[in-house]
Amino acid sequence: MAHIPASGTQHSIRAGDYEAVIASVGASLRSLTYASRDLVVPFGADEVRPGFRGATLAPWPNRVVDGRYSFGGEDYVLSLTEPKRGHALHGLAGWLDFTVADKGPSHVTLVAVVEPQAGYPWRITIETTYALGPDGLTQTVTATNDSRTAAPWGTGPHPYLRAGDSPLESWTLSLPASDVLAVTPDRLAPIALEPVDLDPRRFDFRAPHEIGAAEIDHAFTALARGADGRAEVRVTDAAGQGVAMVWGASCPWVQVHTADIEPGHPFHRIGLAVEPMTCAPDAFNADAYPFDTGLIVLGPDESSEASWRISAIG
Repeated sequence: MAHIPASGTQHSIRAGDYEAVIASVGASLRSLTYASRDLVVPFGADEVRPGFRGATLAPWPNRVVDGRYSFGGEDYVLSLTEPKRGHALHGLAGWLDFTVADKGPSHVTLVAVVEPQAGYPWRITIETTYALGPDGLTQTVTATNDSRTAAPWGTGPHPYLRAGDSPLESWTLSLPASDVLAVTPDRLAPIALEPVDLDPRRFDFRAPHEIGAAEIDHAFTALARGADGRAEVRVTDAAGQGVAMVWGASCPWVQVHTADIEPGHPFHRIGLAVEPMTCAPDAFNADAYPFDTGLIVLGPDESSEASWRISAIG
């Protein structure tokens, strides 16, 4: 039997100077290059994917605090997949093996099903398409509720963007967000929305500036958008070369993470995670917060779609 790499079946797509490889486990963006330059932090085909690098996050992105939530008058308990902080992290699709529904030279469509289980008793079909074009790589995620009752839903990607080979501290970040979600320092549990200018050096990148020593692992919202309704995050090196990520109204939130682990660790500050999200962290507990978490409720046979694009700068 042919060897199957640890990250699953590999799907290579290409258009112009763009090339991408999608790994079937987690429908993960394993690599993306432009003219052979890495736009995201890659990982090896026969490597167990490091954390959620490049994964498709569903049926929720980010955290469900304590792995507990109530929905439709019932209480649910999820497995704690972030044991150090005691949360359910990034959904249930990250280790599913997605199968091919359609494939061409510049695109691939993958499908997986989240089966009813303890903590999430709904069947959700997830279809995601990665498509390369002259404007970069677009990923579209469509969820369909194949259950008899309404289900809570959210999604997002988890790429680590790279502006180049220089240290992350020297990269310039443009992030058009006016509000940031304050969290507890130990467990990153949401506290309250705050204006970014309360700590401008760390959180206010509406006027682009260097990331410097800022340590960020926070969700941002109140996003300024262009005339086309899209928000854009840009990260560039000193020469102005880098990468942009763009998304529409389907994602009112974005998590940004400077990948702080510990000095000397090979993954420490290796890239900037930029994760557009259809909902806030802990959105399954939407009633606990005085702001709109963006939680999507999918009725029986209903579908929801979200998309985002990664493009080269320079």
